[in-house]
Amino acid sequence: MEISVISGPADAGGTQAPENGLVEAQQRLRRMVLDSVPSPNSRRNYAKALDDLFTLSAGRPLTRALLMEYRASMEALAPSTVNVRLSAIRKLVAEARKNGLIGIEDAARLSEVPNIPQKGTRLGNWLTREQARELLAVPDRSTLKGKRDYVLLAMLVGCALRREELAALDVDTIQLREGRWVLADLEGKGRRVHTVAIPAWVKQGINTWMTAAGVEDGRLLRAVSKHGKVKESMSGWAVWSVVEQSAKEIGIERFGAHDLRRTCAKLCRKNGGNIEQIKFLLGHSSIQTTERYLGSEQEIEIAVNDNLGL
Repeated sequence: MEISVISGPADAGGTQAPENGLVEAQQRLRRMVLDSVPSPNSRRNYAKALDDLFTLSAGRPLTRALLMEYRASMEALAPSTVNVRLSAIRKLVAEARKNGLIGIEDAARLSEVPNIPQKGTRLGNWLTREQARELLAVPDRSTLKGKRDYVLLAMLVGCALRREELAALDVDTIQLREGRWVLADLEGKGRRVHTVAIPAWVKQGINTWMTAAGVEDGRLLRAVSKHGKVKESMSGWAVWSVVEQSAKEIGIERFGAHDLRRTCAKLCRKNGGNIEQIKFLLGHSSIQTTERYLGSEQEIEIAVNDNLGL
């Protein structure tokens, strides 16, 4: 079985089309895949995976044998990286099927390339309650940028948002529901929609920032120039940079925005939060994913090997 469009269209005599026809066919299918992926990070990862596959194929049709060869070529990479790239290939096959390039049975066979097993559970990183308080104290809230940075950190640690969700958050998402302020109908990873309650202390920070910056609609968080000019938006990478720099201020290296999402989940659980409700907060599709965020399989703060009697 093969996806013939990957090897380029043939001419009337059945011979292979010129190389530019192959490139056009590959790029057309590549665009189909990337246009169907909402996350900018996923698009970058998927683009890398597809470009590497097309380079490896060197004009050969896409077959299961080629996909297994592609999988083997990534043996030096981390299992999680390999599995993301294999997901991109499955998406390629799915788009080929949707566009009538292959049938359902053929697509199923091409999608059977297995993931690399991941042994154990990654611990991840998060802050203690005391560290989270230190982090929130870093921004100079007497300045406009400090007011914004405080809201940025507060919403990540208090509402468990992803950095891209936060960067794209509009003011009209903040609504009153059942007598309290929430981020209503957020569309998260996998286009899952969920609503997030806003803690009162986070809402106070939001109000202060919006008043000082004159923000009434559009994006909630904005870039602030050195001269105090408020711009129209800020990027997800800018959110990540604020978190990284703030963490360094309290002596923590290699700490990112997603670690504050884990911090929120962990502190919720330590304060007696129901795991099902934490799953809704995070917008997860399964309890298993939430458990990985919580590190509930492994207690580090009070570890079982602290008291060996040695």
